[in-house]
Amino acid sequence: MSSKILDGLQLAGRANSFVSGDLTESNVFARLTESGTSTIANVLLTLGFRNVCLRGLTPIDPDRGRMAGPAYTLRFIPAREDLDHLENYDSDDNLHRRAIEECPAGAVLVIDAGGSRQASSAGDLMAARLKARGVAGMVTDGGFRDQAGIRQSGLPAFHADPATPSTVVALHPIELNVAIGCAGVPVYPGDIIVGDADGVVAIPAHLSDQVAAAASAAEEYEEFVGREVSRGRSLLGLFPATAESRKEFEAWVAAGKPR
Repeated sequence: MSSKILDGLQLAGRANSFVSGDLTESNVFARLTESGTSTIANVLLTLGFRNVCLRGLTPIDPDRGRMAGPAYTLRFIPAREDLDHLENYDSDDNLHRRAIEECPAGAVLVIDAGGSRQASSAGDLMAARLKARGVAGMVTDGGFRDQAGIRQSGLPAFHADPATPSTVVALHPIELNVAIGCAGVPVYPGDIIVGDADGVVAIPAHLSDQVAAAASAAEEYEEFVGREVSRGRSLLGLFPATAESRKEFEAWVAAGKPR
């Protein structure tokens, strides 16, 4: 990760805790947004990381599903009737409300709902507030409600299924910005979260520069492969790349990528 991004990631309180910073100008995030999550997952696999794709999550709006940014996390536990009721949301100390107000611009709010779809992890007003604050997106392994409103907000949002009931029906916010499990994947504060129409992938923060560069290179090679396949060429000897196909690719790039 570049020094500029690291300036926005500080250790405070808990190890690896993400605090804040100017994250929206990062070239790394822009490059990751331009790369597909499937390509990024392949790159991480070559680096030895298998469990990086948040399972079963889809974008509420596939046309606005591209996002990349460091994780800011919220963890829920199951609700208890004497503790969880609508009046809780009148308090500024409510951790769910605090997550919406404290998630830094450029970050992705990642919610561990324990996979529960019994109640919503957030709705359209929270999505609109996050969008207005410059947050890059939100993710839950549970469900969001107010689908139409979330789409209208323009905030990239990924979930497992729609969940209509109010959060207090089944979920209690317990911790902010700690290591969580989301959709079967460990997510640490500051890990880079990338989402597109195919789903969501989590990149260990210290690998973001390396993964961004490798994913960009892989996408460029796949552009060449797509050109060759459209002309009737077999994938054999072309994908995965061979020494010979690499030479052809480099010649194609040097020639200005003719179509």
